Amino acid sequence: MIQKLIEKIQKTKAPICVGLDPMLGYIPKQITEKAYAEYGETLEGAAEAVWQFNKEIVDHTFDLIPAVKPQIAMYEQFGIPGLTAYKRTVDYCRGKGLIVIGDAKRGDIGSTSAAYAAAHLGHVQVGSRSLAGFDTDFLTVNPYLGTDGVKPFVDVCQAEDKGIFVLVKTSNPSSGEFQDKTIDGRPLYELVAGKVVEWGALSMDGAYSNVGAVVGATYPEMSRILRKQMPHTYFLVPGYGAQGGTAEDLRYCFNEDGLGAIVNSSRGIIAAYKKDPYAEFGPERFGEASRQAVIDMAADIGRVL
Repeated sequence: MIQKLIEKIQKTKAPICVGLDPMLGYIPKQITEKAYAEYGETLEGAAEAVWQFNKEIVDHTFDLIPAVKPQIAMYEQFGIPGLTAYKRTVDYCRGKGLIVIGDAKRGDIGSTSAAYAAAHLGHVQVGSRSLAGFDTDFLTVNPYLGTDGVKPFVDVCQAEDKGIFVLVKTSNPSSGEFQDKTIDGRPLYELVAGKVVEWGALSMDGAYSNVGAVVGATYPEMSRILRKQMPHTYFLVPGYGAQGGTAEDLRYCFNEDGLGAIVNSSRGIIAAYKKDPYAEFGPERFGEASRQAVIDMAADIGRVL
């Protein structure tokens, strides 16, 4: 699966992932009013607004980007209708030829982790039929429970040609409370990185592994260390834009061949119309604003690679 992502990145010349993380506050009034008129101010109405918002953004950006990353929590908050909108979004994006990275940060042990892997990446046996659940291409995974929690996902990656991104050094301000703690003379994030390399060796797909790593743009010196430690690991890089990460901060996430990382931007793209540089588009043309934000992001990253 990682080779499919690389091919899409090379084709679009944009190592960009659009985070489809819709909050109701991001959605223009004309979208929510139409959804509420049809379904009322209900969970169903909110989910419909989310779906229509996502569809408009995808329609305006799918030819420019290799991948999207819907964050499942933004859908779960609307209950079962929200999860239906999540599944509709996943299917629609895949139908547009996009790679879908499900951002669910799952991880448990034994049969529970195997069930998560089946739900998001694989298939579940129902009588005589093998059926896919959410059917994303990649999934973010929490490594806190160790190999017991990650190996079931790696097994599905092998069986289904799918991929995962394991949390290694995240972009949030408090990540260092645990991830930077020194153990046996090394920070914890480096120890996790070592396990990611070990797990990744079980699912190589060309020069890179289907087992990737989440490495935040907000800690460039740490990304430099991790890039050297994980030369065959693809990085999913959050933190660009709204969280403070710059194009210069991204430099060390990439290998010398210009590959090795895909950079996520969520509100910076999906809510671009709310920002001064794109104010001319207004809420009525929010999809066009998102498209221009993608073009600008690609140029920004391109100048430092």
